[in-house]
Amino acid sequence: MKLALFDDHRLGAVVGGDDDSTAGLVDITDALPWPHDPDPLTAGWWRRLCRDFDQVRDALRDAAAAGSPVPLDEVRLLAPALNPSKIVAAASNYAAHVEEMHGVQQRTLGRVESWMMHFDVFLKSPSAMAGPCDEIVLPAAELEAGHEIHHESELVAIVGRGGKDIPVAGALDHVLGYTIGLDITVRSPADRSRRKSHDTFAPLGPWITTADEAGDPADLDIALQVNGTDRQRVNTRDLLTGVGEIVSYASHMMTLLPGDVLFTGAPPGVGPIAPGDVLDARISRLGRLRLPVRDDGLPGDGCPTDRAVATGTA
Repeated sequence: MKLALFDDHRLGAVVGGDDDSTAGLVDITDALPWPHDPDPLTAGWWRRLCRDFDQVRDALRDAAAAGSPVPLDEVRLLAPALNPSKIVAAASNYAAHVEEMHGVQQRTLGRVESWMMHFDVFLKSPSAMAGPCDEIVLPAAELEAGHEIHHESELVAIVGRGGKDIPVAGALDHVLGYTIGLDITVRSPADRSRRKSHDTFAPLGPWITTADEAGDPADLDIALQVNGTDRQRVNTRDLLTGVGEIVSYASHMMTLLPGDVLFTGAPPGVGPIAPGDVLDARISRLGRLRLPVRDDGLPGDGCPTDRAVATGTA
């Protein structure tokens, strides 16, 4: 299934064709066997859905099949995650990205931080999340300081059944599904979490493709264009540490809770973004996330109808 959050944090199933002209959304909120709380700060229904999805999968599928879909441009899609306890992000997880970061750090820091060239995980603030109808907002203070702000398009896993000390074997069984994420990053001497946790620096979307439909997370094509120009293109088979290994590794340090968000690492091709740019990220079998960039001194422009579309290829 493709599970979307929309409007007043309702639950929808994306159905239909492979593009925005034929895909639609069916409201399946009422098929949940527990009350729906629209407040994202207290929405335990969402974490329960992540934890107990196997128990409600059939009922949700039946509701999606029986419902009447509405066009995607008639709803406002939200980030497909609600108030996660944490965003865990993997660093230095593609060899070619590790190599390119030597040059990026030399240019932006005047030195190479060798400790950052090895795989590990760090935390981003959950308040950095944004959705398909939002903009990426660049902080004026960072722009005025002359710091580069980079895009990083990534495969993102949403935790289903959480756990502690999860073995690698079976770790993927703890994943509800996958979505597209952008790990927006200030290049400066500041702490990694600080540089990556500004509001809107963790866009997600357009929806969650559940693990059974997404297939092998080690065979997904990731592509990112900025203003129509290719910047990033990779297959997740090139991950140094696979999704199951990331889940296991992170769970040995911190208990993973249902609904937690796991960024799996930036592919090569990272680069600066500026106000006025448009980022277009795609992952095969997961969809497309298209977001404009602005600075925090300008108002947003709503949600164009071509922001989030279903697509089968990247």
